[in-house]
Amino acid sequence: MKRLLPNTIFSRLFALIVLAIIVSHVMTFILVVNFFGRDFPPPPPPQFSAHADSRSVEFSVNRPPPPSLQIAGYNVPHLPPGLWIGLIMQLLTLTATAWFGARFLARPMQQIAHASAQLANNLYSVPMAVQGPDEVRQTASVFNDMQRKVREQIEERERFLAAVSHDLRTPLTRMKLRIENLAENYAKPKLRDDISEMAVMLDATLDYLRGRVSNEDLQLLDVQALIEVIVEDARANGDSVRMLGNTEPLFTKPIALRRCLMNLVENALRYGGDAVVSLIDTPTTLLIEVRDHGPGIPPEKMEAVFEPFVRLDPSRNKALGGVGLGLSIAREAAIQCDGHLTLRNAPDGGLIASIAITR
Repeated sequence: MKRLLPNTIFSRLFALIVLAIIVSHVMTFILVVNFFGRDFPPPPPPQFSAHADSRSVEFSVNRPPPPSLQIAGYNVPHLPPGLWIGLIMQLLTLTATAWFGARFLARPMQQIAHASAQLANNLYSVPMAVQGPDEVRQTASVFNDMQRKVREQIEERERFLAAVSHDLRTPLTRMKLRIENLAENYAKPKLRDDISEMAVMLDATLDYLRGRVSNEDLQLLDVQALIEVIVEDARANGDSVRMLGNTEPLFTKPIALRRCLMNLVENALRYGGDAVVSLIDTPTTLLIEVRDHGPGIPPEKMEAVFEPFVRLDPSRNKALGGVGLGLSIAREAAIQCDGHLTLRNAPDGGLIASIAITR
């Protein structure tokens, strides 16, 4: 059964206050009926007088009051209309006051929910304003402390990753130099390829971890110009990439969107050999599709490919490159842009990656 009111603090407060108002008016009505609605005393007998000499007759009749309305065995008194209007106006006024009062009391919870949503998308969002009643101020202060501690932990992780990156690159560079000094044999090219693969994995892993936390601000971005630059850079490298459609600028995060599109285009080129970037603009949503003509992805593995280090190629063919982080990075970047990344197979073959960004 569908609820008449949503299950929120506001609806609960409003329903409770309205119920209290209705109960108070019903009690008042019962008291009025009990004390003022009793049976009226019988009227006096009619009076008659006549004067023969003056040939005039006077009648004096005391009429009883009109019959009272009977409700549940009680006589409802004939109250003045102004009193009924006053009761109705009082009921409406108190109901309106209950509405605005409930909204006022529930507003702090709405502010906390809004701040939580902002924190989920950006750890560097503006802290909550510490104002209002003591309970609300205490909650806002605790929430801000939590945000600060989480941000400090993330920044500490960033410093740790930078140190690890430096410490790992140094021995890799030494190994590469030592291999170059070795005599040519069958193992030398394999060792060189192994070191290059380790460097690629290190770069991809650090890029993925850094991309999950971003303090980038929203900016008005010419998305069409950004895609044109990506397409031209790919063509300069000899890749088959083209763009279809056009769009108006929108507010988004330029670095995150570029990271998302670059990974999708590289994924399309790696597994399909070509890429077509299409723009579909609507008043509320910008849809960016990146299509290739490769083998596609089995439907049961559409979500699995977004997991870090997941590759559909069981042999981990080095000729294809990649370490299984491209789509993971793309989805994280799309989320930062307030978008959603989905995959589907094209009817005539190939994979279509769709990014829906709300305007």
